[in-house]
Amino acid sequence: MSSDEDLRNRLRHVYWIGGGSGAGKSTVARRLADRFGLRYCGTDESMQDHARRTTAVEAPLLHEFMGMGMDERWVDRSPETMYETFHWFQGEGFHLIVEDLLAMPPGEGIVVEGFRLLPSLVAPLLADRRRAVWLLPTPDFRAFAIEDRAKQAGPPGFVHRTSDPERAGRNIAERDRYFVERLRSETRELGLQAITVDAAVGESESVDRVAERFALA
Repeated sequence: MSSDEDLRNRLRHVYWIGGGSGAGKSTVARRLADRFGLRYCGTDESMQDHARRTTAVEAPLLHEFMGMGMDERWVDRSPETMYETFHWFQGEGFHLIVEDLLAMPPGEGIVVEGFRLLPSLVAPLLADRRRAVWLLPTPDFRAFAIEDRAKQAGPPGFVHRTSDPERAGRNIAERDRYFVERLRSETRELGLQAITVDAAVGESESVDRVAERFALA
């Protein structure tokens, strides 16, 4: 990997949207891409590819997770352990996101989004700190967003492949609460931009807020 200074120069055209699950990152990023003629890059969509591109030495937590059964992943362990050992939360595979961005045409702006964009990893890559923002959902808003997404998706999600979907859902919600608290703390400590998302903030308002933070408007 190149030096941080070299990467900052090569990634000047990138806008970063991180945050917690259910905060509307994908929707905001897609609408910004459409409005301002940017290329959209969703990092959730590359997780399986990135898992295949890693080794157990590079990403030990990921490969341990891949060897677990559904109950071991989501039911049997405490939310604290789930949070502390979740590979993407610990930055495994982030270098592959950077590799993918560097492989895209440098002449067009890119808006990249996903929960894997950890503040501590993105900060050294920013030539302009206005080009990164984290969307932090309140617990109630996240629960509403996940429920609404599940209704639109149709068939039950992966928690229904466990022996106790209700407990799995509670564990994941608590795990993600820890993650959002960490994002809030990290963005504050690093002087990065964060927006709290709740039921009072509509979709269009979220898009406008992020565009304003990016100085795109």
